[in-house]
Amino acid sequence: MTPNNCSHLHPTSFILMGVPGLEASHFWIAFPFCSMYILAVLGNVFVLLVVWIEPGLHQPMYLFLCMLSALDLVLCTSTVPRMLALFWAGVSDITFGACAAQMFFIHGFSAVESGILLAMAIDRYVAICRPLHYGTLLPLGTVGRMGMAAVLRGLGLMTPLTCLLGRLRYCGWVIAHSYCEHMAVVKLACGDTRVNNVYGITAATLVVGTDSVCIAISYALILRAVLALSSKEARAKTFGTCGSHLGVILLFYTPGLFSFYTQRFGQHVPHHVHILLADLYLVVPPMLNPIIYGMKTKQIRDGALRLLQRGPV
Repeated sequence: MTPNNCSHLHPTSFILMGVPGLEASHFWIAFPFCSMYILAVLGNVFVLLVVWIEPGLHQPMYLFLCMLSALDLVLCTSTVPRMLALFWAGVSDITFGACAAQMFFIHGFSAVESGILLAMAIDRYVAICRPLHYGTLLPLGTVGRMGMAAVLRGLGLMTPLTCLLGRLRYCGWVIAHSYCEHMAVVKLACGDTRVNNVYGITAATLVVGTDSVCIAISYALILRAVLALSSKEARAKTFGTCGSHLGVILLFYTPGLFSFYTQRFGQHVPHHVHILLADLYLVVPPMLNPIIYGMKTKQIRDGALRLLQRGPV
């Protein structure tokens, strides 16, 4: 079925193409995605267990890490199982409601994750630049409120984006993507889609622009404080503490921004390359984040070793 006529229908379902141009390779493409998904689930669940079981890790930095792990589980689980069903079993149809729900989870919780990364940057700033006031400025209640603010902002901004799909009439029903990405769905619509386009790019730019600027300011202040330290060992330890967070930030924003803007402006990027990168964006960061924190954070490593040594009860 191809969307070659403008029938002004509001379809009850869509057809997902997967990776356009690589349909013959879907069966093999699914294997690395399945492996990465399993690693992502195991790694993030393990982080949540370690922080939950270890009382010494009930601190702001690790609670924010738990929020990040929970969000990563939501993001990859909202897409990868459905992609595997498409790649392995050929289940390509998705109802309009399920498509809208998937889009809400992807865009909404990506915005929430951006807010949590900002909160983690603020946590590092307070810990390094205001260490004597750390407990006063970031009690556990404040950590919870920061997490709730990130959730309300992210989901509040992205809920209208999902609702705007309902006002459109569609010329076609075949989505040239592996999941229901906002612009991939909007491109099927007949008539004027400026409201969807403007709101989508404004909301994403507002979230990413505000958060990335604030994160950059936080780390500029952290860098200034670190360079003022007289001890090389203290500088190295502080850089090591922040290095894992910086790695996670780059892993989240770089491919995300590339995928977002090439969907709108990257006409010269091969379509299958863009789709593969968009697919990887939702599974690679959730897979690597626990590894990065596990390797860089001694407290997480020690807690993980103690958890493994306990064995089955």
